[in-house]
Amino acid sequence: MKDISAHTTIHELYQHGVLSDLDFHFAQFMGKLSSSQDTSLLLAAALTSYANAQGHICFDLTQPQIFEQHLPFQLPNLQAWQNALLHSNVVGKPHEFKPLILDQQRLYLHRYWQYQQQLILSITNRLQKSVSNVSTENNDFEQLISTKTLHQDQKSAIEIAISHYFCIISGGPGTGKTSTVVNILLRLLLLQPQLRIVLTAPTGKAATRLQETINTVRQSLSHPIAKQLPQQAMTIHRLLGVLPNSPYFKHNADNPLPYDVVVVDEASMIDLPLMAKLAQAIPLTSRWILLGDKDQLASVEAGTVLGDICDAGLNDQAHSKLQNSLVLLQKSYRFNQYQGIGALAETVKQGQSQKALHILKSANYPEVDWYDLNDCQDFTSCMTEKILAGFINYLKERNPKTALAKFNQFRILCALRHGRYGVLSINRFIEYLLRQYELIPAQYKWYHGKPIMITQNDYTLNLFNGDVGITLWNDQGELQVFFPMADGEIRSFLPTRLPAHEMVYAMTIHKSQGSEFDKVFMLLPQQTSPILTRELIYTGITRAKSMVSIWGTEKVLKHAVRQKVERYSGIQHLLENIS
Repeated sequence: MKDISAHTTIHELYQHGVLSDLDFHFAQFMGKLSSSQDTSLLLAAALTSYANAQGHICFDLTQPQIFEQHLPFQLPNLQAWQNALLHSNVVGKPHEFKPLILDQQRLYLHRYWQYQQQLILSITNRLQKSVSNVSTENNDFEQLISTKTLHQDQKSAIEIAISHYFCIISGGPGTGKTSTVVNILLRLLLLQPQLRIVLTAPTGKAATRLQETINTVRQSLSHPIAKQLPQQAMTIHRLLGVLPNSPYFKHNADNPLPYDVVVVDEASMIDLPLMAKLAQAIPLTSRWILLGDKDQLASVEAGTVLGDICDAGLNDQAHSKLQNSLVLLQKSYRFNQYQGIGALAETVKQGQSQKALHILKSANYPEVDWYDLNDCQDFTSCMTEKILAGFINYLKERNPKTALAKFNQFRILCALRHGRYGVLSINRFIEYLLRQYELIPAQYKWYHGKPIMITQNDYTLNLFNGDVGITLWNDQGELQVFFPMADGEIRSFLPTRLPAHEMVYAMTIHKSQGSEFDKVFMLLPQQTSPILTRELIYTGITRAKSMVSIWGTEKVLKHAVRQKVERYSGIQHLLENIS
């Protein structure tokens, strides 16, 4: 590496494709605003923009390793760099109104520093408040739900949510997060029957699943209080009230949400800007309950907010009030952590790549399989039997409910969207294969059995990003696309009425979050990628209920399991040091 100098500028990084157009021009703009072409300022501005695009909330000047593989030079000395930046009129200290904020060693775009501060302030204010006049009487609740059937972690979660304005419940698939929150709501309603409760999630699919689960409980309980459980869940965007052509929402700190309890499912998928806006819109006198799996994939946009909050709460040095607001549900009612899918998921979560391969290859774990792509000379012949077996049953069905149920018995999950083993190529390959075997018509764009996934929310039709439907002939001889609704009913639409959508024999692991399938085939690319992480592999594995097969190479799988998502922010540090 060479020393940074006037001859080594952001132009080199831009020309080599490291910096995007946005990164480069943002740095140039900062230079113009500051009337300076100081290399350290331009580089810091460019790398802050770059970091944000990579999912980081800030650029940590002490953590250059996320860039070192791209940089042909040593970064400046930390103290000298900080001094140079603070002498610029575009870089400010915390609470100053400047385009960039330097908070200790972390450099932020101003709006992301502000989002972080808003979130931390909201959480801190809630931790400082205690719920008064909470009855400890359990007789009615015991009659409604036998607490003897609850695990100790679930009991703790109920008590914490009752007595705190902020509560996080984290756990893997099958640990009872949703059933625990149902019990929390029942307990709260027994204490205050007129409570206004709202259920929300970051995606329409996640909201629908939450709604389905709670409606099932409502119907199974005869106690009148169960009828008070909310019947609908909605996306966070719908809850907050989208303002057209604006990054702001109807509900905010000045116009808070009219609810006493806000339950947020799949919180690991929520990025920093949305979480901060949600936090501001929830009154400090309302309970805020976050549900999610801290080990699952993080949000697509900037931040690992749920993971950062949980990591802060799990730190032995953390403030006791934060520790006492966090519950980890560790008992899985779906997987045995020593067998099959559970053992594999636990091993991947711990980053043990060699042990993960051993489990996949061992005959002692029949619920998991490994197929090495290096041993597959002809991909078509290798996959044909698996694909036909996975899809043939649902393709024979004409009843929408049965077809949808059978379709969800099997799913191919791809790590990437593009490339030979990306979801776009695999969907085309599967459609071609099914046509070759005459399971679907040879020419038509729309045909009986075509599965599609909505990619754009349509609140008029009540169809949301991630919703999956199947094209079938209806009783009138028309092709319509049938979707399952949260109330258990099936709705159908003419293909021409649908919002943006795509074919979905296979889907990305990212899009599969919140879904469950009996059998999962996970397809990894032949080359390593920054996208391939243990969180991605863990999420894919835990979508399966009875069987998971992974297709890939040992090199790529090991790389992915060893690579943990690292997204820089100040959330954990700030929460660990709240007074």
